[in-house]
Amino acid sequence: MSVVLRTQLTGVAKRPARLLLTGMAVLVASFVVYATVLAQQITERSVLNGLSGTPETVDLVVQNGEITTGDLTAIGRLPGVTETAVRTEAYARTPAGDLIIATDPGSGPLSTVKVTEGRFPAAAGEIAVTPRTVERMGLGLGSTTTAQPGEGKAVPLTVVGVLEPRDDIGFLAYAPLSTVVQINGFDQLNRIDVRFDGGADAEAVREKVVAQLAGEAAPEVAGGAEVRLSEAREAAAEIDQLFIVVRVFVAVAVAAAVLIAASTFRIVFAQRMRQLALLRAVGAGRGALARALAAEGALTGLVAGVTGVLAALAVGHLIPPLLSAFGVEVSRPGFPLVQAVGTVLLAVLITIVAVLAPALSAARVAPLEALRSAATTGARRGVGLLRAITGLLLAAAAAGIAALVTINLPGPREQDYDAETMMLAVVGSGLLAYLALIALGPVLVRPVLAIAGWPLRRSGPVGRLAVGGVGGSSRRAAAVSVVVALGVTLIAGVLVGGDSIRVLSERETVAAAPTDFEVRGPDGSTLPAGLAERAAQNADLSRVATYRWIDGAQVGTFTAAVATDVSAKAVPRLADLDTSAGALTDVAPGKAAIAGYLAETDGLAVGDPVTVKADGKEVRVTVAAVLGGDAPLHSQILLDPADLTALGVAAAPTGMLADAAQPGEDGRAKGLRALRTVVAAQPDLGVNVLADQRDQITEALGVLMAIALALIGLTVLIAIVGVGSTTALSVVERVRESGLLRAVGMSRGGLHGMLTTESALYGVIGAVLGLLLGVPYAWLAVSAIGLEAPLTLPGWQLAAVFGILVALTALAGVMPARRAARVSPVTALGAD
Repeated sequence: MSVVLRTQLTGVAKRPARLLLTGMAVLVASFVVYATVLAQQITERSVLNGLSGTPETVDLVVQNGEITTGDLTAIGRLPGVTETAVRTEAYARTPAGDLIIATDPGSGPLSTVKVTEGRFPAAAGEIAVTPRTVERMGLGLGSTTTAQPGEGKAVPLTVVGVLEPRDDIGFLAYAPLSTVVQINGFDQLNRIDVRFDGGADAEAVREKVVAQLAGEAAPEVAGGAEVRLSEAREAAAEIDQLFIVVRVFVAVAVAAAVLIAASTFRIVFAQRMRQLALLRAVGAGRGALARALAAEGALTGLVAGVTGVLAALAVGHLIPPLLSAFGVEVSRPGFPLVQAVGTVLLAVLITIVAVLAPALSAARVAPLEALRSAATTGARRGVGLLRAITGLLLAAAAAGIAALVTINLPGPREQDYDAETMMLAVVGSGLLAYLALIALGPVLVRPVLAIAGWPLRRSGPVGRLAVGGVGGSSRRAAAVSVVVALGVTLIAGVLVGGDSIRVLSERETVAAAPTDFEVRGPDGSTLPAGLAERAAQNADLSRVATYRWIDGAQVGTFTAAVATDVSAKAVPRLADLDTSAGALTDVAPGKAAIAGYLAETDGLAVGDPVTVKADGKEVRVTVAAVLGGDAPLHSQILLDPADLTALGVAAAPTGMLADAAQPGEDGRAKGLRALRTVVAAQPDLGVNVLADQRDQITEALGVLMAIALALIGLTVLIAIVGVGSTTALSVVERVRESGLLRAVGMSRGGLHGMLTTESALYGVIGAVLGLLLGVPYAWLAVSAIGLEAPLTLPGWQLAAVFGILVALTALAGVMPARRAARVSPVTALGAD
């Protein structure tokens, strides 16, 4: 071991706090990486049984071919076969609504359901329903109903049990095979599950089953384990895709850790410039010095990586028993050693990459620097000419790609638009812009600090010193702030993009599902007289409104338009429709509201005339409103009833809308039962629960936003750690400066406030730069997707992100500031 390396490692041993602080960002990154590995293992192990619909006890599965009840009987009689379970279903209409009736053994090792009330049906005409079916269709224990198959006679049904299936879709029942066959009118089966005797020769039994089913349309015969694995893999594809996204964000977090680590090493080496110069003065070569500093970085990465892996392993094995205490059962993640070693090696690699540039820069220190103090060598300002040119070229390339994307944005309803390529271009432009931010950061910090520091400079000496401390080392401020900016950029992008898509989804949801329920006849037939009046009198329904619609109308050059006359006054939720011009309330005889893409295609605006044609008749109307998307109920034009009548549409309504009188799932279930009671005498009428569509869209969007923000939070966490470690290192290395300030009269509170304010300023600079970068790119990404989503700005959310980031960065400096304030002036002035 060289003398230089031994000297550096001795210094590390004397100041282990420096090692810990230097590697804190790497430690967090290691924890995140290995925690992701453990989370994926927990998820995959926990949901395997849930992903597969085949019980573990199934030895053989017969499917995908012609299977009859005769085959079922023959297979059940084969030697070695203990039990068979048929999987098939029937679809039928009932007075309470559409119903899927499936088969299951009801109990035993091949069953996929659990009876919670009553019993499993055994005789013909008996069914068991799911809890949600009870709520939605009112088919409680003891209820009777009639199943009307597509052809043939109605089949009376009696509910004898309530059971829990794997998936409760809200219109599901189980019955004996005889009932399903009777409703279907044929004995074709979907699948047969087979269980063997304990001592049976599995291969021999399989051969017998195959021989029994031989023929031209023979079904497939596969092992139960094989089918389970196939089902699990197919269903787990979504989980795999989710973790692909997770790994992308983890990669971003790792990149942030590299930036933070590089910044930290740069600070450490800058503060130790005098020591390094002394080593050069006594004969240490640049190469030896660079190798010694790189070795110190590798040691830091090794310690941080091992610590992060052990912490993640402890948390990963603590989660299952903790969740079990709350009634949630998940599997343990095991001990993935290969991934653990890989994570530690990644941590070492991160630190080596991060330390190279600072180490080479520090190794070039001149021996003359040994005559100067650390305070005079610790800070460098500005950027060199090469770095400035590189930054400007990166910024120009980013702007050029962004301009190219803007020029090629899709038009309304454009076909064959390559959204994936455009999104890749946006990401590429954003990456170049961020690299430009890194290169030009020290220059960009100054104007932001000049504006943000203006009130602080006038607040007193503490504020002036804090601004001077940040501005005095613009490179250090930029190195930390650009990582905060990365987190803010991603969060701002998600919030702006998510808000734009939320507005789009709300617009489309309101247009498609303006009420909780909809009743329509087949092929646009008219509703029976008095139906709406009976619905309006029911206490479980509210805001009942009828409407008419016609398909195949010509509006301008659009030849396949749907026109409707649903009243915006009768359906209050339509007021939430996005209108780019005019208002829905302006619709009147001779005035119409048209879809936004239709207006863009024909160049129509409010006040322009447009001709509507249908079935040889036409009306001429004026555009009273232009919508952002579709008109109500997936139509293209909203007309006044008088104009729709002029097109030859009958006066009787073709559809009815209604809301549940009470909020929540219970109110919706009551409203649905009431509406199905109202239409019970007209079995051809279909009742659609539009509210479920709204809930699914809202829930899916909420989950995606939560996942995205949680993943981006990893980058923000590392950024906060970076601010904290930077402030802590600043305290460790600026002990003499702190002592001097205390010696000239600064109080502990003043020193504490100065250092905390410095940390907060890192957050202010990073948040400003992040918002300036994130919002425009979010708008560009939303436009490039091709969804025709509006460009929105969630001001309060972005302001909250700004405030929270500044508060968190300030909080990151609290502990280091307290430590500095505790040191006495005499001790501080005597420190090296």
